[in-house]
Amino acid sequence: MIRALAAMCIAGVATTTALAEDEPTGVVADPCTRQKTPEQVPDGQWMSYILAHDFGQLCHYRAKNASLPPPGKATPRVVFLGDSITEGWEKLHPDFFTDGKLDRGISGQTTSQMLLRFRQDVIELHPQVVHILAGTNDVAGNTGPVTLSQVEGNIASMAELARAHGIRVVLGSVPPAEKFPWRSNLVIVPTIKVLNAWIKDYAASHGDTYVDYFSAMADASGGMKEGLSSDGVHPTREGYQVMEPLANASIKQALEASADTH
Repeated sequence: MIRALAAMCIAGVATTTALAEDEPTGVVADPCTRQKTPEQVPDGQWMSYILAHDFGQLCHYRAKNASLPPPGKATPRVVFLGDSITEGWEKLHPDFFTDGKLDRGISGQTTSQMLLRFRQDVIELHPQVVHILAGTNDVAGNTGPVTLSQVEGNIASMAELARAHGIRVVLGSVPPAEKFPWRSNLVIVPTIKVLNAWIKDYAASHGDTYVDYFSAMADASGGMKEGLSSDGVHPTREGYQVMEPLANASIKQALEASADTH
């Protein structure tokens, strides 16, 4: 047993040494300086690389966050936290992200990854409101199998952190999807509906604002309506045009609720 433990320790030191020659490991001043880009990683290996080196992808927005001016009192700062649906929003309609709106979506992320970067990408930006749109990639199992209660717990933890820092919370429903192109074997509509029912109930019972994108965008089968998505999951410009008035109304509601408590 002692010999086995010693061998494991030696192997660990050897692995650490090998890693240190190529890239940062352990506690360092800045883990982002030598992080590879998707173009520097062999085809098909980016996800395994980033999950091993920066699970929450805190390096993704670190420089952008550091360059932000202090939030203004006249214009409320609103952080949109999410996955590719949120990240693609600014890419397809950058004009929406003005007047204090900040896009902090990262493609492929699950709620566990968003929770990990919540302090850096939300709390430390000092917004008045956070708009959380999460759950699609948990249903897809992007970071492995997970229970609904774990997903719900991650969302609840983010909402609790926000409220503890005086940030109003907007919780978005998981948008409709009948199939995930990258997980086409999964039956997902019932799971999405159950998760959305929980998000709605949670928001109502904790004084948060719920925004129902699912009902506005779903067809009879629970998939995305024709023309609102490029692949059945990710909204087109027309899809975001459906979402934007709902988002604005939910932010207004959250801000008004905040004013009523002061």
